[in-house]
Amino acid sequence: MKTLGADHVVNHREDIIALVRALGMKLVDHITIFDDMGHWATAVELICPQGGIVSIDDTNIPRLMDVMKMKSASFHWQFMFARAMHQTRDMIEQHKPLTWIAGEIDRGAMRTTLDEVLNRINTAKMREGHRLVETGPAKGKVAVEGF
Repeated sequence: MKTLGADHVVNHREDIIALVRALGMKLVDHITIFDDMGHWATAVELICPQGGIVSIDDTNIPRLMDVMKMKSASFHWQFMFARAMHQTRDMIEQHKPLTWIAGEIDRGAMRTTLDEVLNRINTAKMREGHRLVETGPAKGKVAVEGF
C-alpha cells in the first residue's frame, strides 16, 4: 500500500502482469509471495534474470523451475520458526530485525498492516472478520480481540 511506503501497488485480484507493464516495468528484481502460490507462474514471468522470489506459503516445490533456471533467478523459502526448531547457531539473528522493527513501530516511523480490530471475540465478530478478508474490503490484517 502506498500509505505504507510502497512506490507502486498492483491489485493481485487483477491481471498482475498487465498492471506491472502499465507501470513501465517489463521485469522486476524481487518478488515476495506471502500466500497463494497460484500467482507462481506470474511471478516467474515477471522476475528478471538473477532476480529472486521468496515465499512463506506451505506448498510443494512449484513448477516452472526450469524457467527460473534459464533466468538464473533464485527461490527462497522463509519459515519463521526454522532457527528455533533446528536450534541453529545464528538463532539471535531473528531477534535483531524484529527488535528493530518493534522500535520503528513504537516511535511511529513504521506502520503495521493492521487494518481493522473487531472487539469482543464471539461468533458474529469471527464471521465479520472472515467476511472482510474473504470478500476483499480488508486492505490489511484483521484482528479479533477481547473476551
